[in-house]
Amino acid sequence: MKRNQNSRRIGEQAREKLAQILLFEISDPDLALITLTGVDVSVDKSVLRAYVSCESERYEAVSKALERAKGRVRSLLGRALGWRVSPEIIWQIDTTADEAERIARALQDVPPTMGVEKDEDGYPVGQGDDSGAQDSTDSEELHGSEL
Repeated sequence: MKRNQNSRRIGEQAREKLAQILLFEISDPDLALITLTGVDVSVDKSVLRAYVSCESERYEAVSKALERAKGRVRSLLGRALGWRVSPEIIWQIDTTADEAERIARALQDVPPTMGVEKDEDGYPVGQGDDSGAQDSTDSEELHGSEL
């Protein structure tokens, strides 16, 4: 959604109110230990997209719990914000933390071939070059004798 100073301020206000509602008003055990990572509000304030993160094993349970609580949260949020309309809430699981962890693990688990010295073309330099050079010379001698 388009971001300007006003929409950032409105989004921050909505994020604070939504976080308070999820923390103090909703008592669903499936919504324990979730983090509200961001909120985007449409220009006309009719749609609110809320990004929530949790453990990857709980994505399904948290999604179902958020859908169950959607009506109650929308009602409480409408009263707390005091806007002309209560925004429709679209819950979205934020997986950026999991992706960052996966990338960090991939960077730590460097394959052993990465430590091998390579020439400018990316081929390993060392023992394999001697045998390859002999094979190509043998094939050139073979082709030369056929002419």
